[in-house]
Amino acid sequence: MEKVFTIKNPAGLHARPATLLVQKASSFPGEITLVKGDKTVNAKSIMGVMSLGIRQGDQVTVVTSGEKEEEALNAIGEILESVLE
Repeated sequence: MEKVFTIKNPAGLHARPATLLVQKASSFPGEITLVKGDKTVNAKSIMGVMSLGIRQGDQVTVVTSGEKEEEALNAIGEILESVLE
């Protein structure tokens, strides 16, 4: 499954929400990847997620596969579209 999300947080995906995203992604058994432009990273890797340099207004595609893929897609999407300080 895949879906595109737009980042709403004015600070982008900085350290705190990136950490929450990685923790949430790691709680699911399947594969979860984030795609921004021509870069694709494992959503379970904090270094990978931070390397994307995600800012407000950026569009990020979340790709999930395996067990609980729909649940994972929705959970990661919630974090990406939230405004966490």
